[in-house]
Amino acid sequence: MDFCESRFVISRRALLLGGASFAAWAYVPRFAAAADGRDPRLIVVILRGALDGLATVAPVGDPDYAGLHGAIALSADGPHAAIMLDSFFALHPSMPEFARMYRQKQAAVIHAVSTPYRDRSHFDGQDVLESGFAGPGRVQSGWLNRALEGLPRGGRVTNALAVGATTPLVLRGAAPTVGWAPANLPRAADDTASRLLDLYRHRDPALASALSQGLQLEKTAVGEDIKAKAGANNAGMMRQVARGAAKVMAADDGPRIAALAFDGWDTHANEGGPVGRLAQLLSGLDGALGEFESGLGERWRDTVVVVATEFGRTARINGTEGTDHGTGTIALLAGGAVKGGRVIADWPGLKPANLYEGRDLAPTADLRAPLKGILRDHLGLSESVLATNVFPDSASVKPMPGLVG
Repeated sequence: MDFCESRFVISRRALLLGGASFAAWAYVPRFAAAADGRDPRLIVVILRGALDGLATVAPVGDPDYAGLHGAIALSADGPHAAIMLDSFFALHPSMPEFARMYRQKQAAVIHAVSTPYRDRSHFDGQDVLESGFAGPGRVQSGWLNRALEGLPRGGRVTNALAVGATTPLVLRGAAPTVGWAPANLPRAADDTASRLLDLYRHRDPALASALSQGLQLEKTAVGEDIKAKAGANNAGMMRQVARGAAKVMAADDGPRIAALAFDGWDTHANEGGPVGRLAQLLSGLDGALGEFESGLGERWRDTVVVVATEFGRTARINGTEGTDHGTGTIALLAGGAVKGGRVIADWPGLKPANLYEGRDLAPTADLRAPLKGILRDHLGLSESVLATNVFPDSASVKPMPGLVG
C-alpha cells in the first residue's frame, strides 16, 4: 500500500461512528424549565438557489409591481388568483396550507429582508446565510450550531437534527448533531440489520450503540408509510423529508432543533406565474409545512419554522420569463408559537429610483434581526451571546421583538 492509499483508508467502524446518520445523541444542552410547560422546537429550512420573494408574496398593491414582473406577475383576479393576505400583499396560490396558518395567526411573512451580503454569488450568499457572519469565507461553522452551544442549561434535554445526505452549514460546528436522510436506495432487510447489530454487540460495543441509535432514528423517521419512491419529484421529496423530520422531533426524547435545505430555487428561465416551475416548488414547500404541523401533533403549538434563502431575485423579469440574482426577498415563519397573521415590512417601493442598484427589491430589514428575536424569545439565548457568538460583530442589529408568543 503506498502513501496515498494508506492515508485515505477509513475503517467501517470509523465511518459509522463518525457519520451523521449514526451520530450519538452526544450534545445535550438544556432548556430552562418553563413555568407554563413550554417545550420549544425550532426548524430552519434553507431554500438554496434564491427564492423570488416578489413572486411568492406579491405586493399587488404596489402600482409598479405588475409592470416589472410582467407575464409572471400574480393578480388578485382570474382563475389562478393569488390569496390576499391583506389589502397590499398576496400569497402565491400554490400555498394554501401557509394561507390557512396565516389566517389562524400561526404564520407570518417578513418582506424586503436580506442577509448582509450584497453580491450575487450563490456560493457566497449561502455561506453568509448559514454561517451567520457578515461576509463569506470566514468560518466553517453555522449560526444554529453556535446557538446550540449558547442555550441556557436547565431541566429539558435537547438535541439537533441535521436532515439530508450532508449536514447543512448552518448546523455544522463544535456541537455534535444527529443526522437523518430518507433512503433513496433499497434498505437492508430487517434481519440483516439485526444480525449486524448482534455481531457488533459482541465485537464492538461502541459501534453497536451507534448502529442501534441509527436504526431507531430511521425507524422513527420512516415508519411504514413514507419509504422513498423511485423517481419522486422535488415537491414530493420536500413533503417526505418534512414528514420524517417531524416524526423524529415529535418524540419525547427527540431533538428540539432541526435544519434542512431544499435545492432548486434558481429560476432564471420559465419561472412561471400562478402555474409553472416556481408554483410546483412552492407547492412542495407548502406541503412540507403541512407535514411539519401534522407530524408534530401537539408539539406544533411550541414550534417555530423559519424559511430563509440566500438572496432574492430581480424585480424585472428577463427575456426568458425568469428572474436573475437579486437582493431583497422574504422570510417565512410558521408554527403554533408564531404571532402570525401579518406581513412585517418597511416597504421600500418598486419605483426605479427605489430599487437597489436599479434592479432589485431594496432590503429594509436585516435577516439576523428576526433570527435573533426568535432565538432570544423562543429559546432563551441572551442578546450578548447572539451578538458575539451566534452572529459575531452584530451588536448593531437588534433582535426583532414580538415574533413568538
